[in-house]
Amino acid sequence: MTRPTAAALACALSALLATCSTPVLGPTAAEAEDFVASAEARLLSSRHRAARADWVRQNFVTADTTALAAEAAASLAVETAELAREAARFDGLDLPEATARKLARLRAAPLTIAPDHPAQQSELADLQAGLERTYRAGASCAGAQGDCLDRAAPLRTAAELRDTDQLLDLWDDGRALTPLMRRRYERLVEIANAGAMEMGHADAGERWRSAHGLPPGALRGELDRLWNQVRPLYESLHCLVRGGLGEEYGTAIAPPGEAIPAHLLGDAGSARWSGLYDLVAPRTRGRGYDLTRQLARNRVDPREMVRYAERFFASLGFDPLPATFHERSRFVRPADRDVVCSPGAWNVDGESDVRIRMCIAVDGDSFVAVHAELARAHYRWAYRAQDPLFRAGASGALLAAAGDAVALSVTPGYVVALGLLDTPPPPAGDVPFLLRRALDELARLPFALLVDRWRWQVFEGAVQPERYNRAWWELREQVQGVGAPAPLGPADFDPGTIPEVAANAPLTDDFLAGILRFQLHRALCAAAGFDGPLHRCSVFGSRDAGARLRAMMEMGASRPWPEALEAVTGVRALDASALLEYFAPLAAWMEERNAGRSCGW
Repeated sequence: MTRPTAAALACALSALLATCSTPVLGPTAAEAEDFVASAEARLLSSRHRAARADWVRQNFVTADTTALAAEAAASLAVETAELAREAARFDGLDLPEATARKLARLRAAPLTIAPDHPAQQSELADLQAGLERTYRAGASCAGAQGDCLDRAAPLRTAAELRDTDQLLDLWDDGRALTPLMRRRYERLVEIANAGAMEMGHADAGERWRSAHGLPPGALRGELDRLWNQVRPLYESLHCLVRGGLGEEYGTAIAPPGEAIPAHLLGDAGSARWSGLYDLVAPRTRGRGYDLTRQLARNRVDPREMVRYAERFFASLGFDPLPATFHERSRFVRPADRDVVCSPGAWNVDGESDVRIRMCIAVDGDSFVAVHAELARAHYRWAYRAQDPLFRAGASGALLAAAGDAVALSVTPGYVVALGLLDTPPPPAGDVPFLLRRALDELARLPFALLVDRWRWQVFEGAVQPERYNRAWWELREQVQGVGAPAPLGPADFDPGTIPEVAANAPLTDDFLAGILRFQLHRALCAAAGFDGPLHRCSVFGSRDAGARLRAMMEMGASRPWPEALEAVTGVRALDASALLEYFAPLAAWMEERNAGRSCGW
């Protein structure tokens, strides 16, 4: 019998004294692979349940469906946060690229995360729900004089009004309930920051920025670079609009060389200016063509509008969407129930169940929107073969921009090709067309930029609660050239009038999509061999353009977004020069129109 060594006896004695321990091994690559496979299966099932519950809510809006959808969303949020924390265990391992990418995607979701403490997780969910309830109550009743309006009504009303006292009342009504949101928002910031720091970030804003696939700290510089490209064009539009407002109301109301008072611009964020078109429209140029009138003359109904969009994608070489698309989509507003009408594209099960949700009106705006939503449906259909964690757009900005880029192909030439118009309008109608587009799309860019810039300052502590509102208006004046039309009170919380603030939803992707749509459009037009002004290009019928677009869509999120961008454009860098090229005729006209005016603010 072998005698135990002295070392073995010492270890046995240490074990008895509970001072001898076996080294703890870290996680392995094999464990990381198993974890990712399990996470994908769990998330696919949970996302399916949440998406189905929310689809029912949006198509049958009741207290019960809203509660059920909220429960499913909360459950998904909790599970996503748990997986994000578990994924952090595998940091530093040498892993296959796809596995490492999936773990990074798990860690980045959700963007706003509470600490690993049930009470704070529950509190964060309650705070977010409370902020959205208060926003909806204020937005739906603003200016209604006792009768609540739908959420779009204040914008429509402001676009129709030309009385400054009524506009000021409407603006003030829209912010009446926001002081109730400030304390909740302050607490949300505290919890979000604590959760972000637990995940290794300096604050919640840094966590948001980390999701954009750029080196730490690079996103701010990219946004500034793009905005500096676009800002001169925006300043010309701002000068044109302020001049028109001055002519309508007098320069005492809209002084030259100063910020425009917010209540004159139509909505809470002053981000959509199309309601002011009649104040700034060209007086001596053609008005182009009226697509709404052409649709009516040809007796086109909502379902036929969808078929036109389907034929657009068939002309690019896309496969048709599955038969269930028509069975399960909702194209019109039902007469017997409340529904959500804002356009949206869905993949409910993450595989083949793609749908769109719209309340299609037979007008030009809906015709364009249908093409955009079909593009987003095709995007969700195209990446269905990817692994579950890669079934998403390469970035939120690219997913949105793909639809918007397709919408840019709804040109007079395309409408002629469809047989809805005999001949395209002469070039004299281009400026009115471009002006309408700029009043919505160009005017929104600085708004999307400043909202997240304000929130990042709040998250990092540069703006304390007592300065929330003051800093908000300082940024709006600095970036947007829009000022508060009335003195600010100490309890005011005007960021609460913005739906994305109430929903704690980032807007940086919105800004980037506003740049990318034109970059994608220019590249697709080049692939189609188009030779002419960019704003007149339609890629209808181009299989080469379709092949580029489809290649990007099929990648899903399996590759970094610069590679997806390269599949269409041939370059990996964001560039606003295509936007400037698109609006070049408008820029030249505005320069003439603004001659002698004091521009800037």
